[in-house]
Amino acid sequence: MREEAHQKVKTDHLKRNAYLYIRQSTLRQVLDNSESTKRQYALRQRAVALGWPEDRIIVIDSDLGQSGASAADREGFQRLVTEVSVGRAGIVLGLEVSRLARNSTDWHRLLEICALTDTLILDEDGVYDPAHFNDRLLLGLKGTMSEAELHVLRARLQGGILNKARRGELIIRPPIGLCYDSEGRLVRDPDQQVQAALRRLFDTFRRTGSAIATVKAFQRQGLLFPRRVHTGAHKGELVWATLGHSQVLRILHNPRYAGAFVYGMSHTRKTIDGGLKIVRVPKDEWQILIPGAHPGYIDWEDYERNLRCLCQNAQTIGWDRRRSPAREGPALLQGLILCGRCGERMTVRYHSRQGRLWPEYLCQSEGVEYAGPLCQRIPGAAIDEAIGELLVQAVNPLTLDVALTVQQEVQGQLEDADRLRHQQVERVRYEAELARRRYMRVDPDNRLVADSLEAEWNSKLRALTEVQQECERQREKDRQVLSEEHRAAIRALASDFPALWRDPRTPDRERKRMIRLLLEDLTLIRGEQISVHIRFKGGASKTLTLPLPLRSWQQWETSPEVVKEIDRLLDRHTYRQIAALLNERSMRSGTGTVFSSRIVAGIQRRYHLSPRYNRLRKAGMLTIAETAAALGICPRTVTIWARHGLIRRYTYNDKNDSLYEPPSRNPPRKAQGVKLSTRRLAEGIVSQGIKEVQCER
Repeated sequence: MREEAHQKVKTDHLKRNAYLYIRQSTLRQVLDNSESTKRQYALRQRAVALGWPEDRIIVIDSDLGQSGASAADREGFQRLVTEVSVGRAGIVLGLEVSRLARNSTDWHRLLEICALTDTLILDEDGVYDPAHFNDRLLLGLKGTMSEAELHVLRARLQGGILNKARRGELIIRPPIGLCYDSEGRLVRDPDQQVQAALRRLFDTFRRTGSAIATVKAFQRQGLLFPRRVHTGAHKGELVWATLGHSQVLRILHNPRYAGAFVYGMSHTRKTIDGGLKIVRVPKDEWQILIPGAHPGYIDWEDYERNLRCLCQNAQTIGWDRRRSPAREGPALLQGLILCGRCGERMTVRYHSRQGRLWPEYLCQSEGVEYAGPLCQRIPGAAIDEAIGELLVQAVNPLTLDVALTVQQEVQGQLEDADRLRHQQVERVRYEAELARRRYMRVDPDNRLVADSLEAEWNSKLRALTEVQQECERQREKDRQVLSEEHRAAIRALASDFPALWRDPRTPDRERKRMIRLLLEDLTLIRGEQISVHIRFKGGASKTLTLPLPLRSWQQWETSPEVVKEIDRLLDRHTYRQIAALLNERSMRSGTGTVFSSRIVAGIQRRYHLSPRYNRLRKAGMLTIAETAAALGICPRTVTIWARHGLIRRYTYNDKNDSLYEPPSRNPPRKAQGVKLSTRRLAEGIVSQGIKEVQCER
């Protein structure tokens, strides 16, 4: 031991503990490079030689198998820094600087703390006092060289990986459905059921255009999807489970299913707290892309088309709110309409009236962003109806091909689903047979093993029975779907497509998918009329001009024909009588309800129709008082005479109030100033049957 080292070690240092820090970068180094570990443990003798007793030398070896690139995940190094910070360490021992840290930030932080607490540092070359300038300069230089060494090692490894990746020979864990053969080539999984499940997924997405719709299709048909276990006791095993939405998205975004070798799809970034963050990069920034490097399940064109479809489905991506997939709402043009004023994509808002949803198309992106007014808002029911009629006219010549294609597609889908379920039954049957063979090979006297294998065999048999029953149930369900009635309905597309389009049982989602097969987009401009510019697939265009939709109160207005009829009936009938006559003719009010006297009275007032009372007065009819004065009798006598038909009266309301016809030149009494006896009049009417009444003098 050199004299200089003993001079740096003082009594105050020996009163504190000596901390020996031991680290290996990987677990493989711990097992294979055992000599380096032994050399690190041997530093205990250096501490003893400097004067530390055995019981005061503390070994920190909890970071074996941890990289020194960062102190974030090294519990042992963090403990060492803590002990030094509180002044419990007299010396820190490490075989070399790279064992303590390969990061300049962590290394210089340790040097700073050691200088403040008067703690020495020992490596294989000697003892250093970080409080001295020369020693600190040398330790800093060693730390920089250690970090540079790590960079060189990493660069060599990355260079080799990158060079192999450029040739497409780098072995990367393949996704489900792909595996490496005995010669190291990437091929499709030899399991036919796995291949069929993946092809089914891509075909379903191509048909539905939605990842969540693909998941629903698998669940509706009772299909399972494979996945490979990568960790735990069952590592490497293939398991079958329910298909998830995130799993579909990962498969659709993975270019390896298109037969392409890709390297550099993501970058690793360090966070402030020392952790790592994986950042995906755009396609044009991928380091290596080799199309056609190995067999795939789809073409590269299909892969790019799937990505475009997913991008359009993501409503929150892009400044113009890409059109979303067809949903269940009644707005048939959802996601296809552009604003003719500002060019933004218009969205949908629904209003509920009379238990039905009514769509309205809005251009609100500027209003939401800058809290301004809406650019345009147009009720969508009339536009959807006009586009539907246009679609019926456009598709009608092609309905025969459509009918045959639909029938073939439905038949093919059901056959593929039944084939997948049959493969699933075969797999479970194989597992049950394998469990049976295991049970038959065991010694019957070894009951501990035999009982366990027998239970496993019974479990596999129960699983086989359940899978077979589910397969038969789904097969029977498919038979019902493709009954003769359904086949006839599909064939009827050739001659009855308009009826199918207008059939209320046809889901709105299917109508939307039909529209998207023909139309690229639509542009709406609202002025004195609504201009609809339609762009078809292939470049053809057409312009429709529609009248402005009626406002809500206008839709509830009574039709002019009904108002005119009420005006005519007011000449001869009261409100109740008019309501009964209109209901007999199956006429309805603006709200679609039957008429009542109150509704008729409201229409009369709203449209300023002359009341029946005014009409009768205008025709010269008299009130009861005026009639009594003209005849020289009391008002009660007028009522009695009118009841017996001596005076004609006209009812003008539902309370039986009346106006009377003016007396003629021969009134029903002799104008001699002699009054008529009401009682005798009544007796004469009863006895003579309403004959001419003789007046008494």
